[in-house]
Amino acid sequence: MEYIFLLFVSFFSNLFSAFSGGGAGIIQLPAILLLFEISFPVALATHKISTVLLGLGASLKFFEKNMPNKKILLEGILIGLPAVVIGAYSISYIDEGLARKLLGVLILSVFLLSFLKKAENTNENIPPFLIYGLLFLIGFLNGSLSAGTGLLYTLMLTKIYGMSFKQAIGYTLLVVGLFFNLIGALTLYLISTIDLNILPLLIIGSFFGGYVGAMIAISKSNKFIKTAYQFVTLIVAYKLLF
Repeated sequence: MEYIFLLFVSFFSNLFSAFSGGGAGIIQLPAILLLFEISFPVALATHKISTVLLGLGASLKFFEKNMPNKKILLEGILIGLPAVVIGAYSISYIDEGLARKLLGVLILSVFLLSFLKKAENTNENIPPFLIYGLLFLIGFLNGSLSAGTGLLYTLMLTKIYGMSFKQAIGYTLLVVGLFFNLIGALTLYLISTIDLNILPLLIIGSFFGGYVGAMIAISKSNKFIKTAYQFVTLIVAYKLLF
């Protein structure tokens, strides 16, 4: 019964994440810990591997007809991936309680900033080193704490590159959901262990939840997607702070 419930939770948490830009971890990870007697590092590593399939399933649908911008994609991969590895290896040196509180404050700021109107050609007025620094920070947080990094990347794309929330979430699921999580999962696999009993269920739920969620996102208006994003951002901030 626990396995069936986990599959159900995985599908719907990843479905919601695919059209809001993040948040699967605030449902799926606690569910793993509540249903099965496994340690937090093992639960995190197993969850992380499954989220790669969320990125894959959603990206296949989002970029079914249009290829992503190569410059934005390469910037995220080349700068963010080394930071993900560094973040994953730094887990044992980080005070997780304090780090989660600080990240909660950051995500709450993201929620407030999401209400600001995007400026035209914003990226032309921002020094490249600042953009690269943000990408490195997002990658590091993804590797170490995982929670909320997709939300940070989505906001960065809307405010710096002038994308709509619908466009930005597509890139987030590709760059963070697929590439960042893949490298983070491989790194965690090398330094931790995974639960092979529940991983297949999480993989199935993540892939199909991500694909169906992307279908919903494509069919909805940008206003709907932005509202879903803001709702998830507020929930993630609350979970991290309290």
